[in-house]
Amino acid sequence: MQNITLICIGKLKESYLRDAVSEYTKRLSGLCRLSVVELPAEKLSDNPSQKEIENALESEGKRISEKIPKGAYVYTMCIEGKQKTSQELSEEMESLAVKGYSSIAFIIGGSFGISERVKAASDFRLSMSKMTFPHQVARVMLLEQIYRATQISIGTKYHK
Repeated sequence: MQNITLICIGKLKESYLRDAVSEYTKRLSGLCRLSVVELPAEKLSDNPSQKEIENALESEGKRISEKIPKGAYVYTMCIEGKQKTSQELSEEMESLAVKGYSSIAFIIGGSFGISERVKAASDFRLSMSKMTFPHQVARVMLLEQIYRATQISIGTKYHK
């Protein structure tokens, strides 16, 4: 059973999003060992400068790096990343297990993204879409895709 860690900047404020995360966490409980790690976003001024944003991303990046499980295969979620189909993600997660990766980490940054240092240290930059989504919604979408990937692997009818 794979260990999957979802490292996120910021807390979910809306109850409907927390409910969705709870539902997918419950669904995944028998399929993998899931850990959702929420790290606080850096506080920025109302109109932050580019330098202030870069400093915040670096600070968040240090805290993210500390939470990545040792030896994990790391996906950073970023718009400039490569897109995969659900089938491709499922096949890749299976392949990673065969290659000896018992842990996979997915990283979702805050509203200003993820530091370049964290992106450079990751194994794969993954994009959900060319569209931009709030990072809170991206968390639910990613958990659904992880669940879908596991369902594809075990051959259920969930994935149509």
